[in-house]
Amino acid sequence: MKDVLKQLARDLKAEKLRTFLTIFGIVWGTVAISLMLAFGTGLHKQLIKSTAGLGDRIVIAWPGLTSIPYEGLGKGRRIRIREDDLTAIRGNVPGLKAVSGEYSNNMKVVYGTKTLSVDTSGVVPEFGTMRNMIPQMGGRFIDAVDYNEQRRTVFLGNQLAKDLFGTTPAVGKMINVNQSPFLVVGVLQEKDQDSNYSGPDDQKMFIPSTTFRALTDKKYVDNFVFQAANSDDTKQVIKRVSAALGKRLRFNADDKEALGMWDTTEQFKFFDVFMLAFNAFLGIIGVLTLVVGGIGVSNIMNVVVEERTREIGIKMALGAKQRYILGQFLIETMLVTFLGGAIGFAIALSVCAVFPKLGLSQYVGDPVVSPLVAILTSLALGIVGLIAGYFPARDAARLDPVVAMKL
Repeated sequence: MKDVLKQLARDLKAEKLRTFLTIFGIVWGTVAISLMLAFGTGLHKQLIKSTAGLGDRIVIAWPGLTSIPYEGLGKGRRIRIREDDLTAIRGNVPGLKAVSGEYSNNMKVVYGTKTLSVDTSGVVPEFGTMRNMIPQMGGRFIDAVDYNEQRRTVFLGNQLAKDLFGTTPAVGKMINVNQSPFLVVGVLQEKDQDSNYSGPDDQKMFIPSTTFRALTDKKYVDNFVFQAANSDDTKQVIKRVSAALGKRLRFNADDKEALGMWDTTEQFKFFDVFMLAFNAFLGIIGVLTLVVGGIGVSNIMNVVVEERTREIGIKMALGAKQRYILGQFLIETMLVTFLGGAIGFAIALSVCAVFPKLGLSQYVGDPVVSPLVAILTSLALGIVGLIAGYFPARDAARLDPVVAMKL
């Protein structure tokens, strides 16, 4: 190995420009495949994170008007859902993990000299988990005690809390909601949210639905949110929920107008399939770029074989076997490939470390050289290096010693 390294150093020194261009090709190919896959992984994570801002694979449902006659009842009948209807299906639908009705209205909020009209939702405690309402440190979401005792507690969106209190901590403060005092028990932790159905969460506030109904005398939910215990079973759970409510409220379970639903799990599935194809595309482009660098490695090794033909002939005349010659040139090729790959990896990791500081994370995510990316890139490097070096090494090993020494 020591002799191989010395010989490689002499060869590289003799062909400085060719060596530089060859190693640059490998570096460029490694950077291309690493960063393409890293940015693809980062973008995938950001899309999932932004989509999860709406909720963790939830279904949002809205009661509407029937469009199919049912049991003698004509179409065009309005479906109204009460809290007890949701309570009835909560423990009777197989695979249903959680469900929460949502009552919505604009309410007048007063704090000191500030008066705001705020989109307010009345919900149950499970709503916070389903909708990823993570509280800032020191606070909490609405709990079971708030719900059962109709407490006047409120959970604020982070932007709303900033508008009301500025930089002052909001938890523990009292605000007036429709002229009733409410205690702020939590503030939403800032989150990415690229979709919503009634406005972004950071500008809303949430109170117990029991308290909401007491304040407004509202009897029917505006919409409800539910979640399957296993996201893969969401389609089946949707059918069961529709069937249970249809039987209870007397409408056809297949009537899409009577009960409109938005299944957010479809977005997650789409992103998974799309990003798999997108990353595969990026990987292919990166591999092709790496192949170009491999061609450069193959060319320089062909030159090395030509310049060392006499040396090879002497070694073979002295007893060197073909596998020794083959192994020597393959090792030299792999070392050149490894050197370019190591430099390329270092550049890719540096870019991944610096990129988050540019403030573009919410748009394209943070590139991540994951273990899978590293393994795939190393595998591609090894294959390219092996193929690039094999044919020049094979030609060297097949030389006739007598003919080689005369050249």
